[in-house]
Amino acid sequence: MTHKLHFNLSRFYFIYYFFVGAFVPYWGLYLNSESFTPADIGILMSLFQISRIFAPNFWGWLADHTGKRVQWIRLTAALGLMGFVAVFWAHGFWALFLVMASLSLFTSSTLPLSESLTLAHLATTNGHYSRIRMWGSLGFIVAAVMLGFLTEAYGIKTLLWFLLAVQITLFALAFKLPEATIAPHAHDTFSIWQVVKQPNVIALLVGCALMVTAHGVLYNFYSIYLSDRGYSKGMIGLLWAVGVICEIGIFMLMPKIMARFSLKTILLISLALAVLRFSMIGVAVDNLVLLIIAQSLHAATFGSFHAASVEVITQFFNGRHQAKGQAIYNSVAYGIGGTIGGVAGGYGLQYLGGQRTFMLAAIFPLLGLLVIGLGLKLSINKQNTQGMFR
Repeated sequence: MTHKLHFNLSRFYFIYYFFVGAFVPYWGLYLNSESFTPADIGILMSLFQISRIFAPNFWGWLADHTGKRVQWIRLTAALGLMGFVAVFWAHGFWALFLVMASLSLFTSSTLPLSESLTLAHLATTNGHYSRIRMWGSLGFIVAAVMLGFLTEAYGIKTLLWFLLAVQITLFALAFKLPEATIAPHAHDTFSIWQVVKQPNVIALLVGCALMVTAHGVLYNFYSIYLSDRGYSKGMIGLLWAVGVICEIGIFMLMPKIMARFSLKTILLISLALAVLRFSMIGVAVDNLVLLIIAQSLHAATFGSFHAASVEVITQFFNGRHQAKGQAIYNSVAYGIGGTIGGVAGGYGLQYLGGQRTFMLAAIFPLLGLLVIGLGLKLSINKQNTQGMFR
């Protein structure tokens, strides 16, 4: 029974990130083919981050209030599919703005609901988050490599039909997810605001937002940046795959890494390597070997950082606050952070050029290093966090 549960969760992650692996590297190239400026692309792409500031909190509240997560995952998957269909008729900035705003409201909420559902199941089945999340990374790789060669051979418009097929599959798989029983937790007596306003929680959320700000530049403009420097779509897809392959490796090792190092140490090392990575992307874009090394650091800048962040968030937000906690984490880190990175990156690329933009992006994880280093204090006993909220 446990094996089947983990299989269904892993399969859902695979298809969800299959969509992400097709969308993130190539949607900017599709918008570029529609003759949008980098600033326009930054605004359009950032709609997904902007919606993550608000939408996940609404769905997270519904999930915790009703005690049901799966029904809301199914609804957001259905509405996301309906929103995407309109892309085929949307041309021009404002038409795409409206369609992408509608699409983003629902697709941005599916993941935090799924994260909450997965963590609730793992709490009773002795599973490990990183082992299931790893399948999402694998789905990203397969899609990124496949789309690179498909769009090279048949044109960027192939992307639209590919993404439609993936959305349909994701909706179908949502009906295979089992509901989870949420166990009572000591933090249930606290209001969500009592948890959020703690200095530890604030430090974590701000540090995560700063890390994601730099990645907002990467996700929105890395492919355009490489394309402008003469890289083919196939090579761009392979470079994206390098990063996510390394991400899979770190997810497989995370149980051992977490047993050896504290979560705060993992976060700090990840942030330090992010400073190195974004600096390298800026200064070494024409050196393929150094670019590959920079991409391999995705194992730390996303893989270990995200896995450690989710573990800390799970300590702070549990029981009846679990879905809301994941929603708040996604809203602040990926919503606010991603929006700042996406919009600023678009204007940076247009007026400063790609190299300066990526070098400046390295400042954000450097600030995150200081915030988490000075502001985050975790209990030695990972399970003993109740004292933090008094």
